[in-house]
Amino acid sequence: MYRSDRAKLEAETMKNPLSLEQTFSYFGLLLGAFPPVAMFVRFAIDGRVDGWVFGVMFIINLISAVVGFFSGKVVAKIIRFVENSSWSAMLLTLPLIGLLWGALTGAAGGVIVFVFGAFFGAVLGGIVGSIALPFFTVFHRWLKKGESIELKHFLPVAFGVTFIICGYILGM
Repeated sequence: MYRSDRAKLEAETMKNPLSLEQTFSYFGLLLGAFPPVAMFVRFAIDGRVDGWVFGVMFIINLISAVVGFFSGKVVAKIIRFVENSSWSAMLLTLPLIGLLWGALTGAAGGVIVFVFGAFFGAVLGGIVGSIALPFFTVFHRWLKKGESIELKHFLPVAFGVTFIICGYILGM
């Protein structure tokens, strides 16, 4: 579990450690909440949104965030195995895992829009997941002690990755 005695000591002295399951659940919550909001804001800026659509968007966003949170616990179990493999194997498998995670989350939120929206939600979520998960997991692997990461390290990385993706969406 620990690479050295120093890593074990550092893990034991963490003030606010997050387990692997908590880390990826919270990251899934962020990815399920903010990129859909960025897409909806982009549609609103372009003038493609009527008043009633905001209620539908809120429901889509809520479902995506909840599914991202709970599916993050499952993804964490996969990441536990992947992070312990070689860097090349990890970097090759993470986009696929992120694609599947994002597609599941996006499809769950998109199903609200006449079930037809699940396809578009899966595509958009898959794109976001396949980009976000590799970047976040590389930083997680560098910053973790044992299998935990300090909250003060998690927050800037998770929000940074999420907001960079949101910035790209808003800048399209």
